[in-house]
Amino acid sequence: MADQVNLDTVLGKAVTILRAFRADDHVVSLAELVRRTALRKATVHRLAGELVTNRLLDRVPGGYRLSGGLFELGMLASAERSLIEVAMPFLQDLYERTHETVHLGVRDGHEVVYVVKIGGHRQAAAPSRTGGRMPLHCTAIGKALLAWSEVELRREVLARPLSRRTPRTVVAPGLLRRQLATVVERGVAYEHEESAVGLVCVAAPVLDADDRPLAAVSVTGPVTRFRPEGHANEVRAAAAGIAATLARRNDLAP
Repeated sequence: MADQVNLDTVLGKAVTILRAFRADDHVVSLAELVRRTALRKATVHRLAGELVTNRLLDRVPGGYRLSGGLFELGMLASAERSLIEVAMPFLQDLYERTHETVHLGVRDGHEVVYVVKIGGHRQAAAPSRTGGRMPLHCTAIGKALLAWSEVELRREVLARPLSRRTPRTVVAPGLLRRQLATVVERGVAYEHEESAVGLVCVAAPVLDADDRPLAAVSVTGPVTRFRPEGHANEVRAAAAGIAATLARRNDLAP
């Protein structure tokens, strides 16, 4: 879940405005930003102007849109950039082997954040997107990350209500707990139409030297043609290759 911001500070209000934008927004009007943020109109107008000056928003006919300056800042996030640089050759190879949608995801709180998505012309209509979020419990990547996370995090997730996204979403804590134990035994996690109807997925964790999850890799396809169990070894190999390359890079770091 995204962290809450302090609306008593100017920075908090500016971040609230930025977070008010959604994935399918092209232009958002001033009035809509006021509605979404619950801030005063004068405050939104003033801060949006400052965000435009700093290239975090663009002022366009009809309102505002997120600016390329945000993308530039995001690419400076060193941990994610290093992970993506190392992972891309393995992800591209995995795509060539499967010709299905390939993801790389990391954990943020109780959610998966997708940092890479590769799909060709016949990619499945998955709800994921680069930079998008999904709950840990209903995705293969999320289960892979959760299964290898610290006990306290698993307890937190299992103690909270598990949202149901489809009729097949696992919402019983006991069943999810047993699934997570199986993930550790097999080294892969599966999703069978739990985040979106018609999609199945297999994922494997990218582990550090202490078996802590740094990220997870998955392949997703439509239930009509994709058999995730048949690609478990390929996904495990990709995740292991990324982990080994990251470890070598860290060993060589000054």
